[in-house]
Amino acid sequence: MPSFDIVSKVDAQTLDNAINNAKKEILNRFDFNGSKSTVDLDKKTNVVTIVTEDDMRLKAIEGSIISRMMKQNLDPKSLDFGDENIASGNMIRKEITIKEGLDKEAAKKVVAKIKASGLKVQAAIMDDQVRVTAKKIDDLQAVIAFCRGEDFGQPLQYINMRN
Repeated sequence: MPSFDIVSKVDAQTLDNAINNAKKEILNRFDFNGSKSTVDLDKKTNVVTIVTEDDMRLKAIEGSIISRMMKQNLDPKSLDFGDENIASGNMIRKEITIKEGLDKEAAKKVVAKIKASGLKVQAAIMDDQVRVTAKKIDDLQAVIAFCRGEDFGQPLQYINMRN
């Protein structure tokens, strides 16, 4: 039976390129001249750490990261903005986590919407992905079109199409 998987992944190299481009943009901006702002990406835990002096610069860095991600064709919905913390002195620290994989709640939401659509397919949760099977490939393509029209709170990719 034909099947495919619904996942939520971010390409690590493209993300790294987007963060590096945002760093370069921040270094060249006039309003960051003489600033002690830093942006670091921890590739193992997928966490971007921003340390800067004030709220205005923090918002500018966040905007730069989002714009660079969009230019690299990455969906900014995969970013989970944490709370601002006070770092040493007058510095502000913010950690942005990159969402990888579908968590249980999002997977249940995807399966429920697919079942509610009335298409003749079976959807099952497998770890951090959802596998969709059907008798016809046309039904699978209809599910992909349906899911692209819905908002699940994080970007979805459709992989492993098998016949």
